[in-house]
Amino acid sequence: MTYSRRRARESALQILYGLDWAADDITFAIEDYWARFAGEKPENYEVLRRHCTELVQGVVANRAELDMRIQAIAQHWKLERMSAVDRNLLRLAAFELLHLGDEVPKNVAINEAVEIAKKFGNEDSSAFVNGILDRLAHGRAPSTADAAAERAKAQRLASGDRHGRKPREKRPAKAERAVPAAKPAPEPAP
Repeated sequence: MTYSRRRARESALQILYGLDWAADDITFAIEDYWARFAGEKPENYEVLRRHCTELVQGVVANRAELDMRIQAIAQHWKLERMSAVDRNLLRLAAFELLHLGDEVPKNVAINEAVEIAKKFGNEDSSAFVNGILDRLAHGRAPSTADAAAERAKAQRLASGDRHGRKPREKRPAKAERAVPAAKPAPEPAP
């Protein structure tokens, strides 16, 4: 196929993101996306659009199961607390892993989701998505290290630090700032 499956996945993610905020009719959301946001029609537009529509409809039809499977693996993370991008990207990739396994190899579904997370998510998204999908694909329970990383992210987010940066040190108030010592007056020349 000459159309980009990644473009179909990215379009599906954007539609699912929109549906997350406004639970409109799926058909309307898909049509609205392609009419307003898709930009130029790429080569093999109809194939791209058909694949995107299959992904969106598949995720919506299986959303309860996908959410249950993701929630079972994502320790210390409720779906509602995940960013909308991460949540919908996990749903999309989980649908490909669980329902399109014959068409999409596991490593391709995971790698594509990680790359899309780098483009649309925050700086922690790709690692978070990779960890959840790897466990889902291989049927592994979360490890202690995975749980610790997820707890650290949860604590960072709870403290208001959404980007993983170290907090800045506060500058002392003007009264507390050190005043430079006055230079001694030069001695007169003899």
